Amino acid sequence: MRLLPFLLLFYTLGCWALHESDVGVVDWHKELIGVPSFASQSTAPRFTSVDGRNLILTATGNNVLAAIEEKDGSIAWRYIFDAEDRIIGFYQNGDENAVVVTLSGPGGATVRSIDVKTGEVVLEHHLHSNSEGLLVEPHQLGKDVAFDKSAQDIYSISNGHTVTRLSATTGEPVWSWASQDQTSLTVFDRLVSTPETVYAIGVSTSFASLTLHVASLSASTGQLIQSSEIHSSIHDPSTDLFTFTSAASPAVVWLEQGLVKYLPLTPDLKKKKPNTLSGEQFTSIIDVGLSSHGVLVGLNKLGSTVLKVDDDGSNLKAARALGGQDATDSFAGHAVNGSPHLARTYWSTKLEQITLELGGTDSLETTTQLPLSTEKHGKIAHFTVGVSPSGETTVFTTTTTGSIQLYKGSELQWVREEALATTTHVEFIELPERVATEGDLQRDESFAHRIGRQIVQAQDFPRYLVNFGKRFVTGSYASATSSAAASSTDGPLSRDTFGFRQIIVSATTSGVVFGIDSSNGNVIWKRSLEAVESAGVAITPIKMWTLKTVSDGVEPEIVIVAQRRTENDDSTVVYHINALNGDDLSREAPSPGVLESVSVFQGLALEAFLLDHHGKFVVLLDEAMKVHLYPNNQASRTIFSTILDKLSFPLRSRFSRQQNIKGYQISSSSDGPAQATAYPTWTLPLPQGEEIQTVLPPASRGPIASLGKVLGNRTTLYKYLNPRLFTALTVNPHRNLCGVYLVDSAKGTVVYHAEIPANHGTCDVKAALVENWLVYHYYESEFVETGNVKGTKGYRLVTVELFEGNGVDEKIQSSDMSAFVNATADLSAYEESFVFPHALSALAPTTTKFGITAKDLIVATKNGKIQSFPRRLLNPRRPHRKPTSEEAEEGLFQYDPVVYDDPKRVISHNYQVSNVQKIVTAPALLESTSLVFAFGLDMFLTRVAPSNTFDVLTILITRPMVQSKRLRERWYL
Repeated sequence: MRLLPFLLLFYTLGCWALHESDVGVVDWHKELIGVPSFASQSTAPRFTSVDGRNLILTATGNNVLAAIEEKDGSIAWRYIFDAEDRIIGFYQNGDENAVVVTLSGPGGATVRSIDVKTGEVVLEHHLHSNSEGLLVEPHQLGKDVAFDKSAQDIYSISNGHTVTRLSATTGEPVWSWASQDQTSLTVFDRLVSTPETVYAIGVSTSFASLTLHVASLSASTGQLIQSSEIHSSIHDPSTDLFTFTSAASPAVVWLEQGLVKYLPLTPDLKKKKPNTLSGEQFTSIIDVGLSSHGVLVGLNKLGSTVLKVDDDGSNLKAARALGGQDATDSFAGHAVNGSPHLARTYWSTKLEQITLELGGTDSLETTTQLPLSTEKHGKIAHFTVGVSPSGETTVFTTTTTGSIQLYKGSELQWVREEALATTTHVEFIELPERVATEGDLQRDESFAHRIGRQIVQAQDFPRYLVNFGKRFVTGSYASATSSAAASSTDGPLSRDTFGFRQIIVSATTSGVVFGIDSSNGNVIWKRSLEAVESAGVAITPIKMWTLKTVSDGVEPEIVIVAQRRTENDDSTVVYHINALNGDDLSREAPSPGVLESVSVFQGLALEAFLLDHHGKFVVLLDEAMKVHLYPNNQASRTIFSTILDKLSFPLRSRFSRQQNIKGYQISSSSDGPAQATAYPTWTLPLPQGEEIQTVLPPASRGPIASLGKVLGNRTTLYKYLNPRLFTALTVNPHRNLCGVYLVDSAKGTVVYHAEIPANHGTCDVKAALVENWLVYHYYESEFVETGNVKGTKGYRLVTVELFEGNGVDEKIQSSDMSAFVNATADLSAYEESFVFPHALSALAPTTTKFGITAKDLIVATKNGKIQSFPRRLLNPRRPHRKPTSEEAEEGLFQYDPVVYDDPKRVISHNYQVSNVQKIVTAPALLESTSLVFAFGLDMFLTRVAPSNTFDVLTILITRPMVQSKRLRERWYL
């Protein structure tokens, strides 16, 4: 009998964790790599083969090097670089080499060799520290990698003046050479290697322009053989300077005032007068990946021309014209049996399709069409061509909408939507009920339409019959731990039993908006903003809200406020979208094409927020402090005029040297809301040298089920529920301090302020405010002698709860009180700090439908895990001694300064959710359950029940009921 309690305790441990069978059922994980970077050949996608596997290597805008399986588009491996270790390029010594070498970090600080098959780092060497790196733009300038053809050793340029040879087996330097002129006057940018000589090629700053500079080094010792300055005038070395890396005929090519110059390289550098390509001038030159074969492409107003070196390597010549030049043209190079071939894609107005031309350097061989849906995916921004041993052509494309695709011949094999890795704003959209949705379709329909609809619905009858039989035989019904089944693809979208299935609307910096199914992560719809179709236009989403929901009796609507930048001007625009299908609601007739923006005003928006008062509309503030409304109709103007004197909001000061935060209100005008302007009402000056990092929006105004906390002695602490509170995070590099402020936006009263140590002058504070609960996370880089965790370094999690008055049973009704009553500052703050085991990239509290369920804190750690911590664990009122009976009745337990790294709190299981930037939580129809969505490089969704599923019968109750039902059924079957 004594063992019985221990056995019960042992078996209940499994209740804290998720069952293995639920992984992938109640959650999903979408692994991404980001949109490929193709501005430089050193980062552009390329085909490679290793041990019979065909892979595609690419570096991406999310600072990732990845290998993609050619057969199905799955990720073979990916290497994620740190934010301060920006990738410069990746290099291979041949297309079938077993390793790929990367150069990354400030000034090219780090060289790594990565196994192409597994993605594991074979060797790593730091050429210099990150603090010694020179920061230049473009960031590839002054860095390059080349290979020794015999020993496979690695040559690198770092900081624009140091050439190092690294052993391919140990990664240690064999020799290093530094230019005598290590100033900004001479920057070496390219490397060309031969068995005996290494050439460092760069530019020197002269009075009039940039001049070509070449240094030849001994490949075995690194000694300087010769250094020479070539008479030339180069406008931009990143776009006008090229090298031919063939060991037999190394050379330098550059564009000088429209003329193409060519200079063969020899160790003694005796030849200083370049050859000039005669015949025609060019506006630009493109490296298509055939520099080792001595081939480039020249562009001018007449079209494009192949430029290739002579057989003896003495000169450069124009080979053949590739065709008329158009803004949609893209070029790529590839080798077939060692012979250079070129490819060109362009939009055929006759066929209304993307056309692919393939051929050698002297003649066109084949032409085919690619079935690219430009309406859905935009146009081709970059492509790479590969040829299989059987001669089949494979094309890997990156489109203007950020999707990557693979074609074999003219057939599309797979698509990956990598623009999702650039998501910045997310909204959860509740789906309508299926019965209500079908009722709308049946209204006023003709007999023919009814017959057609019923025929379509009959397609779902077999699935319904199977599910009905399953429920009848097994008694299996929907449960809180079952997956949210997707509705029929033929009919309208509808929610599941518990509201787990919703649409996640995602706005990205790639100029694309997605509608994602929350039940499985699949993309339901995709729409492009005009930025991806218009050259010279960049659109950045800054805010997104749900304007209408299914509760309003209409289909849900989304509004996106964005900044539209062109070469000539900037403007603030709005996109109005149907959240169920992505239709453009700014048009009278919905169109599946590109979304059209509604221009609100010229210039950038200082602030934008959503007003929800007898109707929702957006309020925008321009640089002249003038107020604009969207939608600007009579209903929104009427509502706005009745509440404008009650509105207040904070803004960061942008024009004074000393940063501060100002509060604004809106003045009424006799001309109506159209002429309303904002004026300052208060100023929150900061200490000298303190700068504002982030101003977080006011606390969430979700449902609040309880206005207070009843203690064990039956007294009450009433929550301080000021809806105007916002959080400001500051940094003071001179004092090495970070600041956390809670401020009333109506009059600038600081209700909470904390100073915490900065990490060597930088602050990476993550904070969240909900109801009366503030929690923030930071790194303690110094030994401290105060507090509960003194004398230790590490990560801290601070939790703060605000209550009304100075003690129990003091009630000031803070949620309804006017901002100008003195009692608004009458509050008590309880706070406590904990030692936290990990660095965080994001945190957020859970959200439920009615606010009854206890809240959990969801955090994303920088080691790729999503964890959930109950609020009672972070209660700042936990006693520092053994709790009394009254405290234990309240649910308090003894304070422990350490939050332990408990694996049972990991809700992402064995998924590696990388580089999470934000966590968004949303309620389900079940009050007990909250949806958790984390996004950044990857996407992950799950659902949590902080207070357990108290509103659903558990299996302990339903199992006997089902067993009894089955027993009765056996008597009648």
